[in-house]
Amino acid sequence: MSVDIIILFTFIMAALWTVMTRSLLRSAIGLALTSAILSIIMFRLNSPLAAVFELSVCSGLISVLFISTISLTHPLTQKEVLEHMRERLARFWLLPFIVIVLGITLSLIDIRPVIKLPLPETVKDVRVVLWNLRQVDVMGQIIILLTGVFGVVILFKERVKK
Repeated sequence: MSVDIIILFTFIMAALWTVMTRSLLRSAIGLALTSAILSIIMFRLNSPLAAVFELSVCSGLISVLFISTISLTHPLTQKEVLEHMRERLARFWLLPFIVIVLGITLSLIDIRPVIKLPLPETVKDVRVVLWNLRQVDVMGQIIILLTGVFGVVILFKERVKK
């Protein structure tokens, strides 16, 4: 079995665990794991800058924000948890089967897309790449970081009011 197949299988299983688990804390940890595996995939696809951003922002910052938000909320009672779990199972019981069938179907289809990628840049300095060639990506990362920070600030303000 190829390493790429194992990584993709692990990625799908982590994503399913993230969606299907009933604990918000486990979902946040699963999201961090899914994001970390995605960054490994990006490294294997020769996209180290995207992988580093994925690992730092999504696995790091977003997971910390989610876990801190979860720690500020009150836990559900056992009855509420069971009701929520029943509703979730009623909505998502078909999801694992759909993912498996879709995965098998896509693995059997032999489509070779013709994608012409531009030649890689010969610039070796990360500073030049980030600030001169990838400005839109940097702005997107800044917006994501600021959104997370403002979300936590608003959450703390609402918590203090209550």
